[in-house]
Amino acid sequence: MENKPNIPKALETMMKRQGYHFVGRHSAVKLCNYTTSSLKGGHTCYKNQFYGIRSWRCVQSAPTLGCDLSCVFCWRIIPEEKGIKWNELNFTGWDDPEEIAEGLINEQKKILTGYKGNEKVDKKRLEEANDPAHVTFSLTGEPLFYPKMNELIEAFKKRKMSVFLVTNGTLPEALKKLKVMPTQLYVSVQAPNKEVYEKVARPKIKNAWENFLEFLDIFSTLNTRRVFRLTLIRGLNMVDPKGYAELIKRGKPDYVEVKGFVYVGGARGEQRGLSYSLMPKKEEIIDFANQMAKESGYMFTDYHEHSNVALLSRDEEVASKRLIEFEK
Repeated sequence: MENKPNIPKALETMMKRQGYHFVGRHSAVKLCNYTTSSLKGGHTCYKNQFYGIRSWRCVQSAPTLGCDLSCVFCWRIIPEEKGIKWNELNFTGWDDPEEIAEGLINEQKKILTGYKGNEKVDKKRLEEANDPAHVTFSLTGEPLFYPKMNELIEAFKKRKMSVFLVTNGTLPEALKKLKVMPTQLYVSVQAPNKEVYEKVARPKIKNAWENFLEFLDIFSTLNTRRVFRLTLIRGLNMVDPKGYAELIKRGKPDYVEVKGFVYVGGARGEQRGLSYSLMPKKEEIIDFANQMAKESGYMFTDYHEHSNVALLSRDEEVASKRLIEFEK
């Protein structure tokens, strides 16, 4: 399978400069900062603390490159800001899921070869990194646009890897078709109500909020570990904890991650209208998470300082089962 992305050349060039490595026509992988850090004995991802994910054995990837939202807090490139329409990234001739899985793993290994001569790298961790145990579909784009997601999840599970899938919740019909469940299914919750959602998510499609609510109804019934992910911006969507609590009651996630916005990457673009001053402090995140816990009946479970993210759990039993049991 040739690695020739089916996207405008200008966007391909920008993404390569940012460290993206393409796989086939519509998939990509990029070494996560926490992978790099953990290889050198530094910080590990909050998912390591919360769920036991070994950051150095994680493949951060995307099976599709297009997204139907343009969230103001997103650190990624938003094509429209570069004069490229988002549906120019839609693709109809989809790559084979088995080839994608193999390609993502092989491309990750190629990237890791550059660390072999680095004296700061933990040799044992580097060896383990070349035998990845986890893949996350969270790098860029909306993964549920890929129509063969069931087969793709199965391809990684066959390799005895855990799978985290992060979706923006705008495609309830695609969720209905998901029969092979990821190890952990995330939905990004951008706002507590429609008015704030329109300002923060800036949807490119009609009825995005209504689709999101329908998505939560389906999400609440699925037999897998389910997580809400909030990225909070002071004064923008860090409002109305009761509104978020109502969404929690509707979606019934096992866990809720309450994370502070970080002023990095694309979020620094002038057209986004954000600033460093909008990053919530530790105390603010903990306080807001506790307000949500009180309103929803969930319990405050943990906090990861380096990522400024708090964890809520549905109850004590769920909290005690946070760590994922890996098959390898």
